[in-house]
Amino acid sequence: MKVPQAGAVAAVIALTLTTAGCSGDDEAKGTLAVGIKFDQPGIGMREPDGTFTGFDVDVATYIGKQLGYEPDQIEFKQVYSNDRELLLQYNEVDLVAASYSINDKRKEKVDFAGPYFVAHQDLLIRADDTSITKAEDLNNPAKRLCSVVGSTSAENLKNKLAPKAGILEVAGYSECLVALQDHLVDAMTTDNSILAGYAARKGNEGKFKLTGQNLSVENYGIGVKKGNKELQGKINAALKKMVEDGSWDAAVKKNFGADYKAEQAPAVTAGS
Repeated sequence: MKVPQAGAVAAVIALTLTTAGCSGDDEAKGTLAVGIKFDQPGIGMREPDGTFTGFDVDVATYIGKQLGYEPDQIEFKQVYSNDRELLLQYNEVDLVAASYSINDKRKEKVDFAGPYFVAHQDLLIRADDTSITKAEDLNNPAKRLCSVVGSTSAENLKNKLAPKAGILEVAGYSECLVALQDHLVDAMTTDNSILAGYAARKGNEGKFKLTGQNLSVENYGIGVKKGNKELQGKINAALKKMVEDGSWDAAVKKNFGADYKAEQAPAVTAGS
């Protein structure tokens, strides 16, 4: 499957800037531009009726309220794992809430508020597959693993546990799920929160299962443009308040269900 290159992404961004304005213009009109994933059930999902659901959506909406924006003043824009930094750098969005794991490489390009959620990398396989119980079972040239361009998950697995596995990188996790269902790959990997959302999605019940691996610790943060310490501080304050008033717990239960064993809300430390 052909994946857009960084140059093409930059060209699209440049064209959008000349035709639609940037988030600075959005602010003047009283809107907050937020980058989210459109294809992650439970995290960030654009539903068929055009509404948005998911934990990141609820977190962004809460942050927006603390910044003075009503829900109808928040404009959700689709981001992919490989263009989150570019969209912030080009002012296409004011902040990114998109299962965005904080790491040193990303902090060279953007600043993070948070963290606001802790997830762990896992594997999703077909429900009838008994050949994979752990990540090392993929360490075979005959096995193929799917992840998305710009994600750290496939790199983590390839470097540490399954160097012989074939890798299919696509633009979005929904494409990985189709490849898994069609037996084009043997597993897909990303955070357990995202995988659980896909497995529980209506129509997917009983088709897939998680292997229960804790292959990494992923601290989700809110990305802001590098150097925007004022916005970073305001978001940190909003996240702390969300935990304190119970809204964080309510959002976890609402989006992941009672069976999902989420870790407690992490301490907000970014920027401090």
